[in-house]
Amino acid sequence: METTPDKIVTLRPNEVFVFGSNAGGLHGGGAARFAHEHFGAVWGEGHGHHGQTYAIDTMSGLDVLADEARTFLAYAAARPDLRFLLTPVGCGIAGYTPGEVAPLFADVPGNVTIPASFLPYL
Repeated sequence: METTPDKIVTLRPNEVFVFGSNAGGLHGGGAARFAHEHFGAVWGEGHGHHGQTYAIDTMSGLDVLADEARTFLAYAAARPDLRFLLTPVGCGIAGYTPGEVAPLFADVPGNVTIPASFLPYL
């Protein structure tokens, strides 16, 4: 598994910044704000692929996060032309630990990078 860079400030044309969001897509802080300001995340869209971003709802409970992770993994597998840079979703404002979130991403396809903090739990 390839690890996601600790700091992402630019993206190649085929790269997608994967970040944690709230269901309403109110990208006011953290990685969500950065995604909105720099990579095309759409205000009001808290799920899915927009611009060079992919939003995962991390604020609606762990069960929702698990569903969002499954949806993302299926999407990434169907888009081998893209490289998805998964940030440590859910481990900031949402308050989960890497040990809680990482197993949700255990079956990442080869075009998805993983945060280093997730690796011990995969």
